[in-house]
Amino acid sequence: MMESRKTSHTAPQSTNLITAIALVAVAGVAVSSVSLYEHFATSTTSFCNFSDAFNCDLVNRSQYSTVLGVPVALIGIVGYLLLTTLATAYRDLLQTPVLLLVASVIGLGFALYLAYVEKFLLGVWCFLCLTSLALICIEVLLSTIATVRRSRAYT
Repeated sequence: MMESRKTSHTAPQSTNLITAIALVAVAGVAVSSVSLYEHFATSTTSFCNFSDAFNCDLVNRSQYSTVLGVPVALIGIVGYLLLTTLATAYRDLLQTPVLLLVASVIGLGFALYLAYVEKFLLGVWCFLCLTSLALICIEVLLSTIATVRRSRAYT
């Protein structure tokens, strides 16, 4: 029977990589939280409204800012919390890098859909959304490296 927990110590490189994944996920929670706050704000803000091309208010309050009534930013918070939990509480499980990779790729797919909406349907960008897109791209990259390293360590 396969064990679900590693029995040997985690290599320092892997530990540092998983820690980096957790820190990036925490940054994602922060960015998504600000976006959720902006979603429910009643007044217009100049926080990230730089020009006609960058307007967070327009994006965060558009018809595309919710999915089945759930704010997109809240979905982001939940996704980043999942990544944070996997990279902290479950960091030593053998399957954690693969789970991190799967979860982050799903998040990237969703973020790319939102970028499509911003570019082609709304015609305006949200700085917070682009920051979240960059963070989830980093998560995919780090999770890919962690998965490859973990598979090499156990083959």
